Amino acid sequence: MEYKLNRNSKVKEVYNNPIGYDILHKLLLQMNIREGFITNPVIGNMKLKTVSKLTKKTFGDGFVSTLLELLNSEKDIPKTDTGQTAPSWWKEAVFYQIYPRSFYDSNGDGIGDLEGIRRKLDYLKELGIDAIWLSPIYDSPNDDNGYDIRDYYKIMKEFGSLEDFDRLLLEVHNRDMKLIMDLVINHTSDEHPWFQDAVENENSKYKDYYLFRKSKNDNLPPNNWTSFFSGPAWNYYKQQDLWALHLFSKKQMDLNWDNENLRSEIYQMIQWWLKKGVDGFRLDVINYISKKEGLPDGNEAVGKLMGYYGIEHYFYGPKLHTYLKELKREAFAPYQAFTVGETPGVGMRMAQLLTADYRKELDMIFSFDHLETPGHVRFEDYQYDLNYLKKYMIDWMEHYGSSCWMSLFYENHDNPRMISKVNPDPAYREVIGKLLAMILLTLKGTPFIFQGQEIGAVNQEFHRVEDLKDVESINLYHELEGTLGKEAAFHKVLSGSRDHARTPMQWDASKGAGFTKGHPWIYMDEDFKEWNVKKQTEDRLSVLNFYRELIRLRKNTKALVYGEFEVLNRKKKNLFTYLRKSGEETYLVECNLSNRTIKRDKYGEDYKSVISNYSDKTDCLRPYEATLYRKLS
Repeated sequence: MEYKLNRNSKVKEVYNNPIGYDILHKLLLQMNIREGFITNPVIGNMKLKTVSKLTKKTFGDGFVSTLLELLNSEKDIPKTDTGQTAPSWWKEAVFYQIYPRSFYDSNGDGIGDLEGIRRKLDYLKELGIDAIWLSPIYDSPNDDNGYDIRDYYKIMKEFGSLEDFDRLLLEVHNRDMKLIMDLVINHTSDEHPWFQDAVENENSKYKDYYLFRKSKNDNLPPNNWTSFFSGPAWNYYKQQDLWALHLFSKKQMDLNWDNENLRSEIYQMIQWWLKKGVDGFRLDVINYISKKEGLPDGNEAVGKLMGYYGIEHYFYGPKLHTYLKELKREAFAPYQAFTVGETPGVGMRMAQLLTADYRKELDMIFSFDHLETPGHVRFEDYQYDLNYLKKYMIDWMEHYGSSCWMSLFYENHDNPRMISKVNPDPAYREVIGKLLAMILLTLKGTPFIFQGQEIGAVNQEFHRVEDLKDVESINLYHELEGTLGKEAAFHKVLSGSRDHARTPMQWDASKGAGFTKGHPWIYMDEDFKEWNVKKQTEDRLSVLNFYRELIRLRKNTKALVYGEFEVLNRKKKNLFTYLRKSGEETYLVECNLSNRTIKRDKYGEDYKSVISNYSDKTDCLRPYEATLYRKLS
């Protein structure tokens, strides 16, 4: 195979490749090394064969070959900026993610449901929400809280029925809101009829819907790939002497997207939901759907570096663009459905090739490189430095391009609460919650609010591993307890557990937080007694009312949606100030990113304060102070 890049290519040429650019950025981020290390002339002009020699002891012989093969799998490069941004409803919208199990329980069984969501639609409308994203509600054995789908055409019994869903959808639309569903099509539950038939019947046509393989040798799995939820990424099925791939839990079996009949069935299912009136989908780990032919072993060095073996063979697979274009053409485009892809490991350059409007693949993606600061990972107890968020956002604001549109978010069902990461000191909870709202709702992109974020939700105080429900957290705890001990293992798991985001919505101070009249399905501490929707609704200066006011301003202010972005004080630590401009409208956002008092810059008397997380103005910016100004004409 001839590569566009080869061992005589220079590091700076790798940096100009979209995959190379994103990979190098990811490596620098993980190792906490500045970009200048790559861009300086000495390193930039070094040939890859020289890099291979210098890193042989660390990375081995095959690392550069693996890198080259991955780099040359992408034939395209993003176009330069194409001019004006094309308007769309989803660019102007504010989205709200609901985790149905934890939003509102209508029948007292301790589990949130569709009827509970319906009863809270007026709350969401009053908040200013334009579109709701539901985490999975399909029939599922719940090994991974609904992300293991048993039947795409049914609703999980705990959540209600199809009739309940139809009623919910109708009432969402009656309030001029839209609804998007979570679409999990990289894998299904092992209880899905396709997989059951594949295992039970030797000649089943569904066997090729999944990735079954023979043992490599000595009864070992077919390759060295590892699961994101700990251990090998393979299950063994004795009755047919075959292994089946699962990148996530042992009950989440990866689909074989190279099978045309499978793809056709997936498209039919999507169309079925769109015919009901669903407005679009969030696509779970959608960049994993294409795996390299032959499923070769993952490179040892890459596996050690990333923590997962084999990831280079599927995180940006060889037919990813082909399948996304087909998915758009066959399923989404006929219904003008909106799509946002969850794309772990994808950086800005690859994102441009996945989302640029002229590419006709996805509308937006969720990139996750801003959720942890350089040198840190999710399962690590550290304090998040907002100066990194500033740097990250400036980069994307200035370089993503007008043919692409950014998703803006800090929280979702897979990550701890952002306030707790920035500073867990209760004294700063309210101002940090408002600061984060200010940044989220005034940058260029589509804001996604995760339930509870609008009332300043923080991490829960879990006390025992038995309190946890998340399969990822539980598996990791058992993996670590033998080496770290129970206490240290539990502490590490708590630093990044997904359960922090999955505890029930705190509606009021009554028993069960107003979420349920029964016993909540997951442990709750007593934070709800002081931090809840009812109390904040009545408090004019609450985090909730701050969100409401900012959302209202964004809806009525073109400059805060499509306006130009111009950063001020780019290099001044702890200060994030920027302009949003459109025509005659100019707005200035001023944020203190630290718990220290810093000197306030003077912008002139023609800037009037519109909203701030402090009630008065002083000569200095107080801890985490954030203010939006409007320039007087």
